[in-house]
Amino acid sequence: MTVHFIGAGPGAADLLTLRAVRLLRESPVCLYAGTYLDPEVLGNCAPDAELIDTQGLDLDEIVAHCARADAEGRDVARLCSGDPSIYSALTEQTRRLDERGIAWDVTPGVPAYAAAAAVLGSELTVPEVAQSVVLTRTRARSTAMPESEALENFARTRASLVLHLAITRIRELAAELSAEYGADCPAVVVYRASQPRQQVLRATLADIADRVEAAGLRQAAVVLVGRALTPALDCAQSHLYDPNRDRNPVSGSGS
Repeated sequence: MTVHFIGAGPGAADLLTLRAVRLLRESPVCLYAGTYLDPEVLGNCAPDAELIDTQGLDLDEIVAHCARADAEGRDVARLCSGDPSIYSALTEQTRRLDERGIAWDVTPGVPAYAAAAAVLGSELTVPEVAQSVVLTRTRARSTAMPESEALENFARTRASLVLHLAITRIRELAAELSAEYGADCPAVVVYRASQPRQQVLRATLADIADRVEAAGLRQAAVVLVGRALTPALDCAQSHLYDPNRDRNPVSGSGS
């Protein structure tokens, strides 16, 4: 028996990987986070699969379902929103599975930030504008952030910034980021990227909070900030595609 941690992507059923679809079809038990998932994703499960929504469960209850399935010899598909490498509690869950001798593996998924950038048609690393992407979150009633990861420290880099789990603090965040990025810096909120209820709010740090509050968004949204998001951005040409770059292969023989 194996617990398969599967990246469900941003929620759209057609953004699952082929491996994810196969594992969903083969697993008799599926644990999923109903808060962020398009119900169509569950259509890939076997008709007789046991479906368990984990949004109202704590970690011990989730692991207990995995342990029960293990005792019954049934594989579990543990759907994680986005990609399991980011904010999925993968470490906490797998540590408990290891303690019980329960096998597990991981299947990656499309990260929410990548889906949001695709919706915008934006590259987050634009030559001479931004060459780094910071994926982070903020603290409201959630787990404490390490002191070294204060938002102001990331803001000083002026890299493209992606904020997860931050939509309820958008006004404070916009004010804090304006000091480094400037109040006119593009700020975009993508709600339920790739799903039928998708919404996109394009603004600047000066007015993004007004837009979010007017729309009543409280969850399932990614906040993106940075000059790389400027519409119709005129940028430098990358070295990779520069017509003046020497494209002759370097010979290892010295000839």
